[in-house]
Amino acid sequence: MSLTRRAVVTAAAAALLLAGCSSPSEEAPAAGGQAAQEKVVIDWWHIQNIEPMLPVWDAMAKEYMAAHPNVTININPLENEAFKAKMTTVAQSGEGPDIYQTWGGGVLQQQADGGIAKDITADIADWSGTFNPAALAAYQLGGKTYGVPYDIGMVGFWYNKDLFKKAGIEQPPATWTEFLDAVKKLKDAGITPIALAGKAKWPGHYYWTYLAMRIAGLPALQEAATAKSFENPDFIAAGQKLKELADLKPFQNGFLGAPYDTPDGQAAAMGSGKAAMELMGQWAPTVQKDTAGDLGEALGFFPFPAVEGGKGAATEALGGGGGFAVGVDAPKEATDFLKFILSAENARKEIATGALLPVVKGTEDAVTDPRGKMVVDVLAKATGFQLYLDQAYPPAVGAQVNDSVAELIAGTKSPEEVVKAITETAQAE
Repeated sequence: MSLTRRAVVTAAAAALLLAGCSSPSEEAPAAGGQAAQEKVVIDWWHIQNIEPMLPVWDAMAKEYMAAHPNVTININPLENEAFKAKMTTVAQSGEGPDIYQTWGGGVLQQQADGGIAKDITADIADWSGTFNPAALAAYQLGGKTYGVPYDIGMVGFWYNKDLFKKAGIEQPPATWTEFLDAVKKLKDAGITPIALAGKAKWPGHYYWTYLAMRIAGLPALQEAATAKSFENPDFIAAGQKLKELADLKPFQNGFLGAPYDTPDGQAAAMGSGKAAMELMGQWAPTVQKDTAGDLGEALGFFPFPAVEGGKGAATEALGGGGGFAVGVDAPKEATDFLKFILSAENARKEIATGALLPVVKGTEDAVTDPRGKMVVDVLAKATGFQLYLDQAYPPAVGAQVNDSVAELIAGTKSPEEVVKAITETAQAE
């Protein structure tokens, strides 16, 4: 998840700069007889608080400010969960930053309904067509656009080929039965099968969501959200399958207290070779490298296995991407800055880092990183797409999914109790 520095200003940005520098004869003088540019401050909250994203976006903001001396961009990089907590707090007060991280879906809908996120449909009309429609769709609500994407991808299993070979596993599992067999073989070989950030909770919900997709099919998840009822036998079956996995004790020691992106977390367990698999999004290799090490050619990727007899197809993907929403009171320069960092030229540089996947049309060939190609190749074959449930659903419902699945994995909640808790939360909305 990284961006690289841009060398030149976009034509629109340059036009804005020239307009701001008009002579007194070309525009009415400001108070005091001077045509001074109005000072603008943009508060930008993002979650790229580690390498390689943090310094790159900092450099891009500085470049933009150098080209627009009247603009000051205050950058506030936050850890993922810290961002969500802080955003929830400011949203309750009816305020928010000018530009902030979003994943779209139900959370963004609630922010729009609450007067936090701005309808930017008209503001980006001259460049919204540069995005891949699928990437932009998560930020379009009720025919209006409330955000723009900077990354898209999918969740799948990242695995250590060397550890698979050591355990006698010749190829990635294609079915749930084969997956459980692989877990058993890894344990028998003295290898921790799966790294999981139990403390963070959101990584665990990927398992339940994928199993629900494979067993019930995508329409069932959409219908459940509309009906506000998740007490579907297929969803209970998804919990039973996950419990079946958890009962094998496949996760690293201390996983219940493990975060995701710290030296003692899930990504580090993978990057250091202490675990054979993690179910994670396209950013996983970058975080592995940042927190522990780069597995190099030993790192592979495979889609979540099919569940025998399920209604869902193995080609249906769970995922999403990162994007930015604009605060309702943000100055016009906020969307201009987004246009600056999301131009096709910048997109190619961003993709070249290996930390971002294409959202801008015509930049797909810029993917040179082998790990990125793994995800792009699988995603290109996807026949269906589900946004992460903790983003697709309203915040309270998404949080309940995360909490209940975490309790299921910990052995303190049954599959039936999981769907009941999610249903109760949905109906209380």
